[in-house]
Formats: sequence, structure tokens, C-alpha cells
Amino acid sequence: MEHLIELKDVYKIYHMGDTAVHALDGVNITVDRGEFVAIVGQSGSGKSTAMNIIGCLDVPTSGSYHLGGVDVSTMDDDQQAEIRNKMLGFIFQQYNLIPKLNVLENVELPLLYAGVPSGERRQRALSALERVGLQGKHKNLPSQLSGGQQQRVSIARALAGSPSVILADEPTGALDSRTGREVLAFLQKLNAEGDTVVLITHDNSIAVKAKRIVRLQDGRVIYDGDAHDPQALVQPGEEETQEVGQL
Repeated sequence: MEHLIELKDVYKIYHMGDTAVHALDGVNITVDRGEFVAIVGQSGSGKSTAMNIIGCLDVPTSGSYHLGGVDVSTMDDDQQAEIRNKMLGFIFQQYNLIPKLNVLENVELPLLYAGVPSGERRQRALSALERVGLQGKHKNLPSQLSGGQQQRVSIARALAGSPSVILADEPTGALDSRTGREVLAFLQKLNAEGDTVVLITHDNSIAVKAKRIVRLQDGRVIYDGDAHDPQALVQPGEEETQEVGQL
């Protein structure tokens, strides 16, 4: 069976003076349609680099990346932008809403860039807002919404494009714990409805909301399996890092 996402022997090497930094060091990751996968790691693990490659924001130094059977790793910027717009829906930590546009206009914006006719844009945006429980807020400005509501607008914006993959980068990072749990529950609901979700986080308590965890350390995959397996949470060499972070 063809994987929806397939990173094969992916290396990403940055050169800092005479030093070569292996942000990704031979990574192999696959994600199938309908999965909910968390890519987890501490700062410097390579998770952000993996997200950028999966999100068609960067290309590997070597190795290949296929998205929906299409080799993205050799595409130029314009080709990547096109496939990004068609196949990926992004949810960011800081919402990235435009303050002067109302909720409906914010959700419609990627569809406008994609050339979707105005009537269809409105219909798809309203439908996406209904899925996240904000159908009555479409005329509000972002400043008139709570943080959790603003993040739900960004989820609706991602859904409106009918993406193959929802890519969520630390989606609860700017939220209090209760609101963060609500947003994660929305992602679980979307996955239960058939959406493919890839969640990027450093936080184990968030990662376990996914069904599968891929843990990165020093640019390599050190765990790939059930999110509820104890091995998914604490790996050799990470215990000290986590303890320091809790001080």
C-alpha cells in the first residue's frame, strides 16, 4: 500500500563555517491516511526540520520525500507552494490570523489564493467553521475571540482547503492547559472523522493524545510505535534533559 507521507533515508545538513550540522541524520518516517501521529523531541532533536520537510517548506539534502505518491524532494519553490496549498492544512502555535479580517475572511484567505470562486469559498469556510463549533462567530474579528476560539479558527482555515494532511505545530503552545485540552480534543475528533493529523510537539502530555509517536533525538528516530507504550515517553539519554526542564 502506498503511504500518504514517506520520508526515506532523509538527511538535512546545515553548514556553519567548517562544521556540518546533521539536523536530520537518515530519517525514515511513514504516515498512512487516517493516522494521528505525533512527532516528538526536545529542542535540537530535528522535529522542526522534519516538520518543514513534511510541510513542503524545505527539501532534504539527500534522501526522498513523497507526499501522496508525488516526489516533493526535487520540486522548486513554486511547485512546493502549489502542493502545499492543495494537500496540507497548517495549524500554528500563534494562530497567524489577520487582525483586520473577520473570522470568515481569515478562513477564506487560503482559498482565495488558490483561486476558488467566491461562492464556493464562502460555503467551504462556513462549513469548516461549523465543524469547529464557531458558525455563529463568522463576522467577529480575531480580537473579539478567546485564545481557544482563535485556534479553532486556524483549525477551520486548515480544514477549508480539504487537505490530505493536517500539520499542527505546537498547537497548544499559546494556550492555558484547559483550552489546550479542548484544542487537542478537536484534533482527536477530526481524526475520528477520517482526517490525517501530524502533530509536532516537545511535550509528552500532548503527544500521548495521538495514536502513534515518532520520537526524534539528535536527528534520528529513536522510537516509532504506539503512543501508549511506556517506551514512547522516556528514552535513554532524555531523562536528564527532562529532569532539568522540570527544575
